[in-house]
Amino acid sequence: MQSVKMYTTATCPYCIRAKQVLRERGVTQIEEIRVDDDPAQRVVMMQRTGRRTVPQIFIGETHVGGCDDLLALDGRGGLLPLLHDTDNALR
Repeated sequence: MQSVKMYTTATCPYCIRAKQVLRERGVTQIEEIRVDDDPAQRVVMMQRTGRRTVPQIFIGETHVGGCDDLLALDGRGGLLPLLHDTDNALR
């Protein structure tokens, strides 16, 4: 299973939903980077993704995007293969 990293805030409903979906797909560990606790991490997130909003989700080295992007990826059947893809190619 690929590692999952997510930039989040404490009260973001989209972050909560994204974590729920990932857990439903078998993810047991999510490295959460709280940008509300560490504003410097929001700067890092924006540099890495070009986006200001949370969540910003990475599976392995692949930037999936936000919650809507994660749900769309799952809806077209690409989430599980990405989670288990050792080549980490976005489908």
